[in-house]
Amino acid sequence: METTKKVTVESTINASIEKVWEFWTEPTHIKKWNSASDDWHTPIAENDLRVGGEFRSRMEAKDGSFGFDFGGIYDQVEKYQVIAYTLGDGRKVNITFREKDNQTEVIETFDAESTNPVEFQQQGWQAILDNFKKYTEQTNI
Repeated sequence: METTKKVTVESTINASIEKVWEFWTEPTHIKKWNSASDDWHTPIAENDLRVGGEFRSRMEAKDGSFGFDFGGIYDQVEKYQVIAYTLGDGRKVNITFREKDNQTEVIETFDAESTNPVEFQQQGWQAILDNFKKYTEQTNI
């Protein structure tokens, strides 16, 4: 049996854990940061943040040339600490949030899929996390 490779991306956001949590979980914000590059966007985001709840987003190239749905079901939700979910294809994702000195560390670990190279997946997820950091730090609430 083949073991699934785990991939980790992380970032330290210059914001409180409350703000990071809100921006990570609220669909209004998800639509604004959930892309790996400026030529992509997320026109649809839905989130039922509870164990057994579902989330769904639609990522698309702004020129309409390509798009895909991304979604899953929550396995664990501990406010300001952990979000874990299972993607539609059965892969697992775990996100931890740690606050220190008014900064929040976000560590995301996910099962790699077998279609694309692991490095490509890591770069894509890191780019989305970097976009989240940029959006969260530049947006006042």
